[in-house]
Amino acid sequence: MAISPIGLEKGDIVTFLEKTKPEVDRIIELYLPRKIDKSWLECVFGKPRYEYSLEPAQKALVDPMWDLLDRGGKRWRPVLFLLITEAVGGDIQKLKDMVIIPEIVHNGTLMIDDIEDMGELRRSKPCTHKIFGEDIAINAGNFMYYFPLITLYKKKNNFKEKNIIKAYEIYVQEMLNVSLGQATDIYWHKGRANTINESEYLQMCAYKTGCLSRMSAKLAAALSDCDDLVIEKVGHVAEAIGVAFQIQDDVLDISLKDEDRIAFGKPFGNDIKEGKRTLMIIQALKKADEKDRERLLEILNKHTDDLHERKEAIEIIKKYGGIEYASERARQIVKDAWKDTDALLKESPAKAKLKEFVNYLIERKV
Repeated sequence: MAISPIGLEKGDIVTFLEKTKPEVDRIIELYLPRKIDKSWLECVFGKPRYEYSLEPAQKALVDPMWDLLDRGGKRWRPVLFLLITEAVGGDIQKLKDMVIIPEIVHNGTLMIDDIEDMGELRRSKPCTHKIFGEDIAINAGNFMYYFPLITLYKKKNNFKEKNIIKAYEIYVQEMLNVSLGQATDIYWHKGRANTINESEYLQMCAYKTGCLSRMSAKLAAALSDCDDLVIEKVGHVAEAIGVAFQIQDDVLDISLKDEDRIAFGKPFGNDIKEGKRTLMIIQALKKADEKDRERLLEILNKHTDDLHERKEAIEIIKKYGGIEYASERARQIVKDAWKDTDALLKESPAKAKLKEFVNYLIERKV
């Protein structure tokens, strides 16, 4: 099936995602078969000096990866890649294999993040490290950071050399960025910084979450032979999407109804348990009286499993308008970033679909 992101009726973004996702998964499986053989090992790792052992590669590398990939996820970063490609006049069929780069890297970050956060559930099932062990999960997660680059060097003859070099530069920079974003988030939720301002939080999000959507958009533009201005501008709006997506994710963590929580895939108030300093919490701490501020910090810093305490923290957040503030801030971030991109991109069905897609991500209910 040929990928073509254009042609759906206006407002049909959910259907668009659902129709594109199987094709993204098919491309992933082209490069990552569910059952591997020694020819795959040679294709990925080169000919062995001695002899490959197939079972460890299957059981300790490929199986954990597919266990996580098969749980779903919206695959919105690959969709963003495709929309940006078409919006800047790129060739979808030529670039489509590259959609696996942001998606597999993203899932690798989830696998590692769950270990760092001592997570229990991911997409409504036990985290990878709970099933396969921390050692296997760490190694598989790290492999996912690098494996999808196979598409770049296997397809390098299809692109100008300067575009391939630019793609590698984008990838390396964004992978550096994601590590700093994660380091900042870890440091904060360990209770080592009670005073965090909004700008610091947004920068953390821009690196922890925004960089993979930014990577997706910039790769699409670079491999479509766009100039540096276009690459940077589409990267900016994609970063804003990632930041807004993270803020909305934080809002859903404490506001989602019980009947929708299975689709969301995380337990109620998980960010409270982890001690995360979200934008809602930063706003609440800024506005709260001394008693409420101290109590909210106490609950966050104890990483509580107590449902009553989680609800108490959420009531403090609500009391000071944290949810409303965060939701509105997410909308404004994307609105401001879109202005530059709007002026840069020519009017087209792809641009219209891209705008719909952006709005969906920040207004989503699960």
